Amino acid sequence: MHVLCLNGPNLNRLGKREKESYGTFTLAELEEELRTYAFSQGVELDCRQSNQEGDLIDWIQQADDRGLDGIVLNAGAYTHTSVAIRDAIASIRTPVIEVHISNIYKREEFRHHSYIAPVAAGQISGFGQDVYQLALQALLLKQKRG
Repeated sequence: MHVLCLNGPNLNRLGKREKESYGTFTLAELEEELRTYAFSQGVELDCRQSNQEGDLIDWIQQADDRGLDGIVLNAGAYTHTSVAIRDAIASIRTPVIEVHISNIYKREEFRHHSYIAPVAAGQISGFGQDVYQLALQALLLKQKRG
């Protein structure tokens, strides 16, 4: 199984920004823990981060073109604003699990709407960095059940 983990804008600031919402771990620490878990499950994992919407769209499309088995996506603020990312996900067959470190429904009203949720295979939020591992588990179960 081959999975792509994508992180959007400002997630490179983990460990420095809004620690009450996002915790004290860094993106590098999160990715290393996720890679360790993925390896233990026989999953090949590629992790990428960009503050640029177009990069995320390109990577989503490329994952499908390459026949990857899933995408774990934390689109950050683009979750609430990007029709373009929503359309990219709608155009592919690869399942996408939307993740959010914080519970977006307990935060500001504008964060309660996700353009991605209606086209994603599922959404996991509010469990801190564990949302990434939970998303990988969901993709593993999805693959196992066909």
